[in-house]
Amino acid sequence: MRFADIQMWNFLWLVLIVLILYIYSLKQRQRLLTRLAEVHLLNSLVTNWSKNRIYVKYLLILLCILFSTLALMRPQWGVHLEEVKRRGLDILIAVDSSKSMLASDVKPNRLERAKLAIKDLVERLNGDRVGLIGFAGRAFLFCPLTVDYNGFVLALNDLSVESIPVAGTSITSAVDEAIKLYSNSKLREKILILITDGEDHVGSAIEAAKKAMDKGINIYTVGIGTKDGELIKIIDKDGNTYFLKDKDGNVVISRLDEDTLKKMAEVSGGVYISARGADFGLDSIYQTKLSQMEKKELDTKMERLYDERFQVPLVLAVLFLLVDTLMSEAFKKRGNGRWLKN
Repeated sequence: MRFADIQMWNFLWLVLIVLILYIYSLKQRQRLLTRLAEVHLLNSLVTNWSKNRIYVKYLLILLCILFSTLALMRPQWGVHLEEVKRRGLDILIAVDSSKSMLASDVKPNRLERAKLAIKDLVERLNGDRVGLIGFAGRAFLFCPLTVDYNGFVLALNDLSVESIPVAGTSITSAVDEAIKLYSNSKLREKILILITDGEDHVGSAIEAAKKAMDKGINIYTVGIGTKDGELIKIIDKDGNTYFLKDKDGNVVISRLDEDTLKKMAEVSGGVYISARGADFGLDSIYQTKLSQMEKKELDTKMERLYDERFQVPLVLAVLFLLVDTLMSEAFKKRGNGRWLKN
């Protein structure tokens, strides 16, 4: 047996609270009645006085609360096979992991801020498959399209500027990797979210976006950084800090190339978003675009599902409540509405 909503066990504290209140109420009632007569005379003076009946009444109420709580916890036992159809979108996220993403014009730095925003986006997904591409001088698949969101986040956590040994930034390779991954997809909506500062050192990002459009892939570009740019702070394994320099010894300033990212989004049928401040842009893309898309049936499979058995404790709870009600009515009739005997 298992419980589908185990957190509902907290309501069991209500049983203890009611028990304490009942004990207090019983003592108060006895104290008031003993003002009328000695305890051994109460049964002959008061028609409805019965200590055992009160105990039974309280027990029935407590059992009613207990089994109602068990019903809320949704006990399950027994399994059956059921055909489950999953509907959703396929969303590939390509993240720039070149050293320019260490620039801190977006706090704490571009890469870490992007990873936080992606995690927030994943929390919104429900049945959509999500995959992760990391790219610098080359692109690599870090997580294939999956509904295992925990596995995706683990892969995302591992992404760093050290993950890809090829230096530079090749947006073209990220788009080409997405095209390859979507090559066997029959979905009409193919989505690539590209998060980068837009600096493209290898290939032609615009031509790659056109190629993606021909394959039915819409690219949603998220530009991270500022046009003014920022120095790239590097911390080595010994904890020493220095600024990245080019081959000529000049300090490198990484600037956001919005023009390239806007053109990529335009030619591929996507949208460009600028990630600034608290509003990174992924929520906006999901709410205004992705959530409005028609979700297709991605796969169908047989799953073993547990049988719901909440009806059993629920019936018992109602039964105890009914018995308590009938007992109360019976004692009222027997007492004929009188509290003290004539």
